[in-house]
Amino acid sequence: MRKRLIVFIVSVFGLVVALLSGLSLIGISPAYIASAPAVATGIGAKLLCSSRYVSGFSERQSFDDLVQYSGILDQLTLRYEDDKKRVSASLFGLAEKSSTYIPGIGCSVDYEGFDIRYSLAKLVEAPQTDASVAAENLTWPLTDRVTTVDPKIQSLIDALVLADNAAGLNTRALLVAKGGKILGETYAQGADAQTPLLGWSMAKSLTSVMLASLEYRGLIDLAAPASVKEWAQDERAQIRVTDLLTMTDGLAFSEEYNPGDDATAMLFDSPSAADYVLAKPLAYEPGTHFNYSSGTANVLARLYQEALGSPAAARADYEQNIAAVLGFQNAVFETDAAGGFVGSSYLYASARDWARLGQVMLNAGEINGRRLFSADWVERATQQNASLNQPAYGYQWWLNTGNQSLRWPSLPEDSFAAMGNRQQLVMVIPSADVVIVRLGWTAGRYPDNENFKRILDAL
Repeated sequence: MRKRLIVFIVSVFGLVVALLSGLSLIGISPAYIASAPAVATGIGAKLLCSSRYVSGFSERQSFDDLVQYSGILDQLTLRYEDDKKRVSASLFGLAEKSSTYIPGIGCSVDYEGFDIRYSLAKLVEAPQTDASVAAENLTWPLTDRVTTVDPKIQSLIDALVLADNAAGLNTRALLVAKGGKILGETYAQGADAQTPLLGWSMAKSLTSVMLASLEYRGLIDLAAPASVKEWAQDERAQIRVTDLLTMTDGLAFSEEYNPGDDATAMLFDSPSAADYVLAKPLAYEPGTHFNYSSGTANVLARLYQEALGSPAAARADYEQNIAAVLGFQNAVFETDAAGGFVGSSYLYASARDWARLGQVMLNAGEINGRRLFSADWVERATQQNASLNQPAYGYQWWLNTGNQSLRWPSLPEDSFAAMGNRQQLVMVIPSADVVIVRLGWTAGRYPDNENFKRILDAL
């Protein structure tokens, strides 16, 4: 009997080893398998919470968006607690996680012992306007009042969105601004002009602007090594802030978005996004190799926080000196459980708010009669980086030039853009004095080059 039991145990062990080996051959690691439930429930709880309570989408639409990322998410067991504005998710009864909405702060995966977000909510300020100016004289970008619609442009973008969604592209907002005026905007699939929509990696571009503001106020030296205590005693001490801005920092960070991958562990299974990244070693000499990394953006968000002194000071500064200056009306910049801005991913904003980000870049740092950053910062931010593998990336902004061919061949060479997952775009075209915003939930390619060329031709 004992012999048979030993044989059985050995056989089972052999099968497990064989299974894991086989999965490894097709790119599925044991780490993938082990972390899959926690990542899946983290994704489900966080994204559904924000979709429902920040964007205001229905449970059905929120779920339909979620499951586009992976079939396993269709197997989640979900519980909505509208009185607490909380969503909980479990996978086959395993790894239950919850995410709770806080007004002005948004949603984060909940972790025991982390409640700083509740105190940060007290620092969120409502949008204000100058009471000395008659309301009828206040328009976008200072307020959300739009009086400059061009019927020709409006008709065109109406048609573009209609065609997009007939083709299954799930476009939810398309906005065109020229000369600092909105000429047309169209909304679909439950979104309107006030709906905060997830920008994903377009948050990186706002994070870069936040660092630009610190530089303008003399609070940080972007050309200096990043002041990170975790790196002070090793080779990472040579990483400059500009290396982080251009994603040439050299840190070993994987952006594959699979269970066991750095990006998913950071966003959905770690209370602090920045702390996760700060522990990563170097893989390349800083300044030599481009590696697209959401982790890098969260280190930049930590530098913003450290320059100001605390999560509370960073939130207060953002509200007073970033959001208020830009004129944000319907934006929610979420934090992680530790209170740090998720600078890589979690800015929810209306199309008009996203257009404000593009407009301040177009205006070389000025908006609403105030200066947010220096006039030469845009020029520096839109220069090619020094890497050999991907120079067409500036300070968290994608460039049209830098590779062997233009990224958008039908658009002017000076075009640059904030870009996010599911084909989010804030396109800035200085030579045309134009900002175009596209927001949606597109799984594949969106015809940005073609559609935006049609818009430019009509202006």
